Amino acid sequence: MPVRAVAAKPVQVSPATTLEEAGLIDIATLVPDIHLDIRYAGSENFVGEKVRGYLAPKCYLLRPVAEALQKVEQDLRRQGLALKIFDCYRPVRSVKHFVAWAADLDDQRTKPTYYPNLDKNTLLGGGYIAESSGHSRGATVDLTVVRCVGNDCAELDMGTAFDFFDARANTDHSNITQAQRANRHVLIDAMARHGFRNYPMEWWHYTLQPEPTPHTAYDIPVQ
Repeated sequence: MPVRAVAAKPVQVSPATTLEEAGLIDIATLVPDIHLDIRYAGSENFVGEKVRGYLAPKCYLLRPVAEALQKVEQDLRRQGLALKIFDCYRPVRSVKHFVAWAADLDDQRTKPTYYPNLDKNTLLGGGYIAESSGHSRGATVDLTVVRCVGNDCAELDMGTAFDFFDARANTDHSNITQAQRANRHVLIDAMARHGFRNYPMEWWHYTLQPEPTPHTAYDIPVQ
C-alpha cells in the first residue's frame, strides 16, 4: 500500500518572556573573549538599520548549542584561529522585520552591497529570506573564522562577505578560488566535529543537529 506522507510538526512560539526562562544563555559566559560582530544590532546589514528585537550586540543560544560552539572555539584556538560570530538566536519579531523589508520593493538602499545581481522581489522565498527562521529556535549561528596574531585578528577570505545574497555564497560554489574553498572547509570541518550542519546556500550558516527544540521558536529581545 502507498506510504502516507506525515506532515511536519509546526513550529510554535514559546510563551517564555525572559531569555533565562527560554533556556538561552550568553555565549560570553562560556567564552568571555569570543569575537562578536552582531550585525543586526547596528546598521551594517542588508536592512540598512538596526533590526527590531536587537537591543544589544550579544549572542544567545540554547545551552547545548553554546557548549558545542565553545568546543569549536577551543579546537580552532589550538590552530591559531578563532570564530567571529555575526548572529545567533534571532527573535521572531526580527524575522518579521526582514520579511517586511523584503516586501518593500521601493527600499533599494543596500542593493549594491548585499544583492547586486538579484532583483529584490526574488529574495523572499528564494532561499535567502524566509518567513520563519531556524535562528529563532536558538540552535543556529552565522559565523566565520579569523586568524589571530596577538590581539590582531583578520577574517579568512571566504570568497564573499557575510549576508551576500548571491550564488557565490553557496558553500560549494565553483566560482571561488582554491584558497577560498579551503578556508570554507576549515569552518565546515571545525563545526562538523561538534555536530553543526551547514546550510548549503550560505557558507556562514550552521545549525546544531539534532536541534534541542526543533518545534519551538522564541520571541524575546536580545538584550
